[in-house]
Amino acid sequence: MLVAAMLLLIITAALLFFLNSSPFGSRPTINDLIKMQASPHYRDGAFQNLSHTPSLTEGASFFGVFKEFFFNKNKGKIPSAPLPSVKTNLMQLDPSKNILVWFGHSSYFMQIDGKKILVDPVFSGHASPVHFTTKSFAGSDVYSAADLPEIDYLFISHDHWDHLDYETVLKLKPKVRRIITGLGVAAHFSYWGFDKKIIEEKDWNQEIILDEGFFVNTVPARHFSGRGLKRNGSIWSSFVFTTPNKRIFIGGDSGYDKHFADIGTQFGPFDLAILEDGQYDRNWKYIHMMPEQTVQAALDLRAKKLLPVHWAKFSLSNHAWNEPILRVKKEAANRNLSLLHPMIGELVNLDLEQSFDNWWERIS
Repeated sequence: MLVAAMLLLIITAALLFFLNSSPFGSRPTINDLIKMQASPHYRDGAFQNLSHTPSLTEGASFFGVFKEFFFNKNKGKIPSAPLPSVKTNLMQLDPSKNILVWFGHSSYFMQIDGKKILVDPVFSGHASPVHFTTKSFAGSDVYSAADLPEIDYLFISHDHWDHLDYETVLKLKPKVRRIITGLGVAAHFSYWGFDKKIIEEKDWNQEIILDEGFFVNTVPARHFSGRGLKRNGSIWSSFVFTTPNKRIFIGGDSGYDKHFADIGTQFGPFDLAILEDGQYDRNWKYIHMMPEQTVQAALDLRAKKLLPVHWAKFSLSNHAWNEPILRVKKEAANRNLSLLHPMIGELVNLDLEQSFDNWWERIS
């Protein structure tokens, strides 16, 4: 009995030590809590979605989801060969060009009207606090933090591990001029040694003036947050990014809801909507869109073009790795919506009409 008690104590202490290690970030300070509690979206000790949003679909259970995810032999969740990619030199871009480079999943770089923008960068090779789990697909890690130029605006949509990567942001620290994120996320960055003066931490429905002609409106998403055991201690956001010549919808993770149409009415049309398309499942349909809903969301936003992200780097659901692009491409064609589907690293010119190869077909 004594041995068992000692073993339990050691395991508990090890777990607590692990959960309090630096990659998990920091709990909010008293001043942080005061700001959070003033938000109309913060109730009962946590941030809330605009609509009722259960973690699981009606009829689903955590045990059933666990069993299906870990024990069902779903074929095709991992690509059978390394993903094709190209390596664009981001240090030598023509500053007059408006371009985008996707790094897989929800990480991408943009240069618009001379400003350099980075969104949810994950270059560590994993999307989990346990490095040997949720590893990135072979071929998807052709970029590192060292390949990036100085960044004018770093956007972080929320603090999940596949969007806020500790190893990556530490390496980027000397290069980042300004961080734009949701209320409650700044505590992590402050804990990691970032200057609080460069962090713009906002609730939904607020505006940030960045530079002359450049501003951001924070808008709702339908999701959740959390890096440890507690959920929803920070807010999850999308962003309306306006420059002198472009308006881009930077979408974080989100289930489908009427907020897309509301944003489209208030801020549309958009030159480009960047929306999640992957890691969905019938068991959690309220927090991640199905591909057909991704197309509908882009139409609700009144977007001229759609870039589907949140796929082709990690397997966080039960669908085949290439199912998101197959379904969204079919639906976009049916709805007459222009779809961008570049390879990882391929240069996208935001001022031109551009065709893209069905590169995923190269992998059998």
